[in-house]
Amino acid sequence: MLASLVVLVPTTATAAGPAGADAKDTKAAAACAAAWDAGGVYTNGSTVSHGGHNWQAKWWTRGETPGTTGQWGVWVDQGKCGTGGGDPDPDPADFVVSEAQFEQMFPNRQPFYTYQGLIDALSAYPDFTHTGDETTRKREAAAFLANVSHETGGLVHVVEQNEDNYPHYCDKDQPYGCPAGNDAYYGRGPIQLSWNFNYKAAGEALGLDLLNNPWLVERDPAVAWQTGLWYWNTQKGPGTVTGHQAMTEGHGFGESIRSINGTLECDGGNPTQVKSRVDRYKQFTQLLGTTPGDNLTC
Repeated sequence: MLASLVVLVPTTATAAGPAGADAKDTKAAAACAAAWDAGGVYTNGSTVSHGGHNWQAKWWTRGETPGTTGQWGVWVDQGKCGTGGGDPDPDPADFVVSEAQFEQMFPNRQPFYTYQGLIDALSAYPDFTHTGDETTRKREAAAFLANVSHETGGLVHVVEQNEDNYPHYCDKDQPYGCPAGNDAYYGRGPIQLSWNFNYKAAGEALGLDLLNNPWLVERDPAVAWQTGLWYWNTQKGPGTVTGHQAMTEGHGFGESIRSINGTLECDGGNPTQVKSRVDRYKQFTQLLGTTPGDNLTC
């Protein structure tokens, strides 16, 4: 079902902050520097806070998430920073899916789709899996990950497989055109983001220039996960509510399917695909120790 989200409605998404990273140090914390800005430019010696840590840049950088560049990358971890500074990131330890559970969900995933990348993306939409009681939070996590699994074959595919479709996703009627090239806006990431207008809207919401650099979605795991969370939390697609609303306002898993691919699958359009999503959702809710709830199909 790759690129089943290619016909997304161009909208203006709610602005979101930069992503977060893990923070488990127990030593006394320094004050937090100004929070990392995904669209900001940083040079040698610049210090930012991100994910409860301060980070220092070793050279010029833009759009590289602290905590994802590795030992030899641009950001050097300066240790945990205390409260009261500029870092707005939530504690990723609150995420209802553990790394072990994530690995059970996606045993054949591509290495690109890391658990840490997902954790780093969470603060872009802090209400995700932080709305309602524990059952609601777990159901939302299971619903998002079940739909993502369906779209990517179990997090196996990073980009759309049919390259013949690539030139199709440039809507030249948009005033900003397709500055990255007519064939640059193919499906990428866990939600298979497609079309120039969606790259523009997602990029503006996340503080990234995805219209000019759509390849960032297939190169940075945190950015890839952020685009999936952008769609889930802000886009209704062919439905009447977002995926987030479907799971937190009592509409049920079926309405999350409608928001993602309802035109082709719901109301009898493709019951086999609907069943595949529901089966995966049931599997994930069981793994998380909760129940799937009502209204599972659309």
